[in-house]
Amino acid sequence: MKKKQKKNLYFALLAVLLALAGYQSYQKNGFYKSAYNDELPAEQTTTQQQDGQEGKEYQSTGDQSLLDVKLPERLDNETVHYKAITVYFNKYYRVPNCVAYELTSTMTAMADSRDAENRADYKFERDHNVKGCPDWWDYKDSGYTRGHMAPAMDMRWNKTAMEQCFLMTNICPQLDEMNDGEWRHVEEAVHKWSRTAKRLIVFTGPILTNDMERIGKHNDIAVPKSFFKVVYSPEQNRAIAFVMENKKMPNSWTNYATTIDKVEALTGYDFLTSLEDKVEDVIESKENIKNWPAYYPRR
Repeated sequence: MKKKQKKNLYFALLAVLLALAGYQSYQKNGFYKSAYNDELPAEQTTTQQQDGQEGKEYQSTGDQSLLDVKLPERLDNETVHYKAITVYFNKYYRVPNCVAYELTSTMTAMADSRDAENRADYKFERDHNVKGCPDWWDYKDSGYTRGHMAPAMDMRWNKTAMEQCFLMTNICPQLDEMNDGEWRHVEEAVHKWSRTAKRLIVFTGPILTNDMERIGKHNDIAVPKSFFKVVYSPEQNRAIAFVMENKKMPNSWTNYATTIDKVEALTGYDFLTSLEDKVEDVIESKENIKNWPAYYPRR
């Protein structure tokens, strides 16, 4: 081998050795950062991403019968079971009678993670399989927002859950002053409560009356005058409810706390029917906001 060829081969081998040493140091010191978490090395991120994907298929092992709601026989209803929510839909009023879902600490942790679903990626859609379901544009120029009954913040843990959350079967007309006011603060409180409660059962819906305003292209979508939210914690065996009018509420959200009994009297619904009667009676008759973790919303 000529002297010049040996010299070139020597430098080539030296370059390979230096590159290999640099790569090992690169890995050892964790210089390669994840696009999902700037604080984690690549090998940790791979596990985190896999865990996240598995987690997004999380299914509750709890008693799903807690989501059952007994409605008055005279009330029009079609029960629709989606991935994460159960909708009791009224084709006559073209709004849900009630929406029920569970919210676990696992779901909330995934919903609050950096790689959770982004609300901006989703649009309101009609569920063509449900008779009477409005189109998104039926609310256009009505003066009312499309108010989620099961809020998007609770569904960000899963793509399908988010898509179905934006179906119009989960929507009611709400004034923006209500939807983005004290009502939102209740939703945020429930979201935060689920972090420590392990599992919450949540019911939300309109209080339907005979004198409701109507909107839409055919003037057939009912505008409820008020809404309810019922929250039950199986682990703590306690519950609380809220009732708010469809307007700007003058007081703090905590002032609208009430009992499940009150909501049942206003709606004619029967919640938590799978519980023993004695247990159900005690839980539904009590309301003490002080028993729930304090939450102070940003104003």
